[in-house]
Amino acid sequence: MHYLYGYKRDQPRKLVATFDSEPQLRSYVRWATLQELGERRGKFEQGSSLAGFDRWESSPDLLTDDDPLSVVHNPSPSML
Repeated sequence: MHYLYGYKRDQPRKLVATFDSEPQLRSYVRWATLQELGERRGKFEQGSSLAGFDRWESSPDLLTDDDPLSVVHNPSPSML
């Protein structure tokens, strides 16, 4: 399992989605990024799991107390 986290300014990271593989996660982030503003920073597609966040992080490990079952698994652009 791979975990995608979003960050808002001055707030802790939040689990926003889970993926079966890192390539799926990377592909999704490429699609969701409308404008890159630096490493892992950007403006993100409205309706994506990263919408409203300033930057993202991924990990093969769960880094927060967020429940992985409470977020979307393997989101795709067709889910919008």
